[in-house]
Amino acid sequence: MIEDIPLADLRPRLVGAMLPNVPFDGWTALARDAAADSEGIDRDIAAMALPDAAAMVDAFTARADAMMTEVMTGAIAAAGPGGMKIRDRIRLALRTRLEQADEDREAVRRALTLLANPAHAGLAARTLWRTTDAMWRAAGDTATDFNYYSKRAILGSVYSATLLYWLDDDSDGHGATWGFIDRRIDGIMAFEKTKARVTNSFKDWPNPARFLGRLRYPAV
Repeated sequence: MIEDIPLADLRPRLVGAMLPNVPFDGWTALARDAAADSEGIDRDIAAMALPDAAAMVDAFTARADAMMTEVMTGAIAAAGPGGMKIRDRIRLALRTRLEQADEDREAVRRALTLLANPAHAGLAARTLWRTTDAMWRAAGDTATDFNYYSKRAILGSVYSATLLYWLDDDSDGHGATWGFIDRRIDGIMAFEKTKARVTNSFKDWPNPARFLGRLRYPAV
């Protein structure tokens, strides 16, 4: 029975059913209740799963992350080891995310309007970080040091700019957006090369932490 399905599993199902109504009703209880009726889900249970607009948008972005990851995982596996460079994987992540949302652009626009509200700044930061983390993980990134944070921060700025560009792009097949993505990725790759050169130039320098440690605890 529907009532036995965990709320975590109901959320993406409800969000998917809401999408045709969101352009007209927004991320509201009205859209949620219509989705619940269409899916045969009790409205009270639907309200527990998605109590407000913030929860709806959170579930919407999480669903999109999962869909993007599934496509990327299959494409990278099909390409085989070494079949896709990191540049191509990130491009695939960005394009896949936008292509999957193409029929729901108004829902995306309304979600961004909600996230732009200062009251939802925490949600905006959390969902953006989750999306970029999903992209890097799907691309095979295993960084655990400072690079983990810098990669996600940089991709977050690229994704945010690309999303806004895409919303207003009426070019044939979104060709302008794909060109925009390529230019942004070129910038990321140039930054990574510069960072690598700087890092390598300091690799043989003495460790300042070691030196300071000796000042505090001199060897005898």
